[in-house]
Amino acid sequence: MATASFNGVVIAESDETVMVEGNHYFPPQSINTEYFTPNPKTSVCPWKGTAEYFDVAAGGETAEAAAWTYKQPKDAASEIKDHLAFWGAITVQ
Repeated sequence: MATASFNGVVIAESDETVMVEGNHYFPPQSINTEYFTPNPKTSVCPWKGTAEYFDVAAGGETAEAAAWTYKQPKDAASEIKDHLAFWGAITVQ
């Protein structure tokens, strides 16, 4: 089972993550949405499409743009549609 945590708080947990380029992509139903706020940042991957970001807030701290998702991925990345991945201050085990 993969777990994502920030500041000692579990923000996502699943045994059905999808691994892409070394990142666990967590399915939408495994996300504790109360810790997420949309961030205006976007980025473009040539084969996945446009990523949208979220800030993660827990335990009185915020990790800006620490989670991302592909809401409308390109065909090659369709298996990670609406899944979230993490970086920076987020620990994934």
